[in-house]
Amino acid sequence: MTMKKTVSIVTGLLFAVCFIACGTIETAPAAEQPVEAAAVEATEAPAPAGEPVEEPAEEPAEEPVELIVFAAASMTETLQKLQDAYKEVVPNVTLVFNFDSSGTLKTQIQEGAECDVFISAGQKQVNQLDGSKDADSGNEEGLDLVLQGSRVDLLENKVVLCVPDSNPRDLKGFDDWAEKMKNEDILFCMGNSDVPVGQYTQQILEHYELNEEELAKAGKITYGTNVKEVTTQISESSVDAGIVYCTDAFSAGLKVIDQATKDMCKRIVYPACVINTSAKQDAANAYIQFLQSDTAMAVFQEVGFVAP
Repeated sequence: MTMKKTVSIVTGLLFAVCFIACGTIETAPAAEQPVEAAAVEATEAPAPAGEPVEEPAEEPAEEPVELIVFAAASMTETLQKLQDAYKEVVPNVTLVFNFDSSGTLKTQIQEGAECDVFISAGQKQVNQLDGSKDADSGNEEGLDLVLQGSRVDLLENKVVLCVPDSNPRDLKGFDDWAEKMKNEDILFCMGNSDVPVGQYTQQILEHYELNEEELAKAGKITYGTNVKEVTTQISESSVDAGIVYCTDAFSAGLKVIDQATKDMCKRIVYPACVINTSAKQDAANAYIQFLQSDTAMAVFQEVGFVAP
């Protein structure tokens, strides 16, 4: 066999071996996805068409409450100022105020006026409605309109002697005022006898042995049906002097020349209570609790109230 033929045979055999080897090579499988990635894709898949998407449940709004508050006229400015603060704390409660003399408010409650909270400028008016009090304590008619357990001593006030800005009689204080009253040299304004500020003033008159009836007959005393009417007569210079609460003097910008001492009149405590005919007793109790809070007390103290 020639050399040339031998080379051709060997070359053919090598070609055949290479062809067979290449035919046995398998293609590598595609890389598998990590389990975590697959899970994410599954959770992000959109909900099948037509199926409702559940919304998170909303808490039901509280029922609106209208709370009727009967309060002494001397609390007008402070309670109105606190109204917005309470709305932020309890947004479903709307406060409706009735400001007047404590005696007038007591009578309205006794006669059946709708009222949830009563705040008086004196213990007497609440005692007259409190079933736990007897005749010796002031409840001569045996009324029972105070929700037992709700009554608190909310605030304490002071009474002061005020004059118009010009102080036309040049009054120096209570002693000077009493001397001029005895001589019938001045015109003086006070609250009616059924108004707490009038009752405190009567105690001061008695302290100085001044006869209210005689002075009134002599035209030296004028009256106001509540403390706001007294402050108005002073600020308008209709009288030479008048006795009001220090809180009202502050709010009205009156000139104060003296403050009554504890031997001139009793402590002036403002009680608050829930009226037991109220259909909103829980809301009423919550409001009284708010009035005892630091937030409320800061507002009360701005005008001269103090904690009892």
